[in-house]
Amino acid sequence: MNVILKRRVVITGLGALTDVGHDVPSTWDSLLAGRSGIRTVAVFENDDQWSTSIAGEVRDWDPTSVIERRDLKRLDRVSQLGLYAAIEATNDSQIDFTSGDPYRRGVVIGSGVGGIQTVEQADYKIFTVGPRKVGPFTVPKLMVNALAGNTSIRFNLRGVNNAPATACATGAHALGIAYRHIERGDAEVILAGGAEAAVCPLCMASFSSMKALSTRNDEPMKASRPFDRDRDGFVLAEGAAILVLEELEHAKARGATIYAEILGYGCTGDAGHMAAPDPQGMGAQKAMEFAIRDAGLNLDQIDFINAHGTSTPLGDAAEVLAVKNLFGEHASKLAMCSTKSMTGHTLGAAGGLESLAVVLCLLHGVMTPTINLDNPDEGFDLDFVAHEAREKTLHYALNNSFGFGGHNVSLCFGRYRGD
Repeated sequence: MNVILKRRVVITGLGALTDVGHDVPSTWDSLLAGRSGIRTVAVFENDDQWSTSIAGEVRDWDPTSVIERRDLKRLDRVSQLGLYAAIEATNDSQIDFTSGDPYRRGVVIGSGVGGIQTVEQADYKIFTVGPRKVGPFTVPKLMVNALAGNTSIRFNLRGVNNAPATACATGAHALGIAYRHIERGDAEVILAGGAEAAVCPLCMASFSSMKALSTRNDEPMKASRPFDRDRDGFVLAEGAAILVLEELEHAKARGATIYAEILGYGCTGDAGHMAAPDPQGMGAQKAMEFAIRDAGLNLDQIDFINAHGTSTPLGDAAEVLAVKNLFGEHASKLAMCSTKSMTGHTLGAAGGLESLAVVLCLLHGVMTPTINLDNPDEGFDLDFVAHEAREKTLHYALNNSFGFGGHNVSLCFGRYRGD
């Protein structure tokens, strides 16, 4: 019988572009400071017809700093955001993709809705000036896998090339898939994460019609309030986060800086409702359980959870119940935060962005806060790291991501011990 040797997987590069920062250092500083990126929408005009007029937009950002101007017309905004973050992550890792076997390097980067702005623009052209005015780059721009393909081309990554699309669980699924490929020896290095550019009329109107978005338009920075009794929906945001996952021995051989280790991956499906979570949180509970088991840890070894925490009435309640049911008495001893209280909900990018935050929390011994948590909802008696970041030595942490369609992902990360 063949014995599969599980290889250790570490994080050696980080890249981010968000509504609170144009790179990892500025994004991290904002998260530690509890700084919100939510503002009144600027990318399109909105009036009284819009029930929601707030979002988390990446503002004052120049993609030509790393992407040639002639290439921009071939890239939807989602690919521009994601490629920008991938370039930062690659530079941060100091890996040389011009040498070595390109078939041992890969990319797993997804998006919830892909090039939705290209879809909007093409549709507008069809009904205003005619179908012949739709550009030849439309399909390569709107595809959900466009970012993965463009990243592969940019860095000559010829191994695994995957683009998951599991709504708000996408970024976390991407990291989990990449982790599995490296763990079993299919690859040495993979760029993984997610990107989203869904702050546009179509998505704003669609989520609003579902009553999913916060309507706290007069107080944008207070609108995203996970676990608070006055939460009224999530705040749509855009952004990208890419991590470099690498096989430990490969990383050590090239002298790479190692931020943290990814230890476990758990995923489940609710098999219940397309837009609402299992009210008992059983799928979320099992995803966390499977990730911890995959990491070879006990429940009481988990110090910290970056919650999915979207600020929706049903979602937050299901996640709290899942944590309490799984961890029992230990639930009162661990801490749990939601970075979405600051960034809003970046959909397919959320799993990558929040995993990046967990990695930095482990590295620096600090827990990012949940802002706007003025009055925890009834029964929400956990430590949500309310209002301010808190220093604490962390050994093991989870990142949770749950998506429409009943997709549940939990990733387990560990502080790298240097062994």
